[in-house]
Amino acid sequence: MPSTNFLAGTTDTTRRAPDVHRLELLGHAGLAVLRYGLVFLLLLWGLAKFTQGEAEAIRPLVSNSPFLRWLYVAFGVRGASDLLGVFEVTAGVLIAARRWFPTVSGYASVASAGMFLVTLSFLVTTPDVFAPTSPWGGFLMKDIMFLGAALLTGAEALQVRATGVRPNASWRRP
Repeated sequence: MPSTNFLAGTTDTTRRAPDVHRLELLGHAGLAVLRYGLVFLLLLWGLAKFTQGEAEAIRPLVSNSPFLRWLYVAFGVRGASDLLGVFEVTAGVLIAARRWFPTVSGYASVASAGMFLVTLSFLVTTPDVFAPTSPWGGFLMKDIMFLGAALLTGAEALQVRATGVRPNASWRRP
C-alpha cells in the first residue's frame, strides 16, 4: 500500500531505508507536538478568558483593535472576553479531534490561524506596544509561531479530505 509523506509531499511505494523512516517519525512527532501544544495553549488561554483578571488584562489590546473593539459595545468587557474564550476552547477541542474528524480539525486550525492574524494585528494597533515597559510586544510576537503551527496542522488535517489518504498512516507500520 502506498504511503504519503506529508512533510515531503511524496508518495513512496518502495521499502524505506531505516534513516528515512526515522526522519519521517521525527517529522510526525514534531507535527504532534505542534498540534497538541497548540491545543493545550488554546484551552489554557481560552479558559482564562472566563476570569475577570484576564478580561481586564486583554482590555488594552481589544479596545484598540479595529477588528474586535465592537465586542465591548455589543457584550461588555466580560462578555467579550467570554466570547473569545468560547472560540479558543472550541477551536482547541476541535483541533484535538484530528484522529476522528480530520476535516473538522483542519478547519478549526485554519480558524485559529485567523485568530492569530488578528492578535498579530495588535502589534500595530496597540499604542506603545514595543515600549520597554510594555508587556505586549514579546507576548504578541509568539503568535507568529502559533500562526505557523495552525497553518501546518490545518494543511495536514485537510490533506486527508483532499487526497483520501491519511498522511500519518505510514509511521504506524513496523
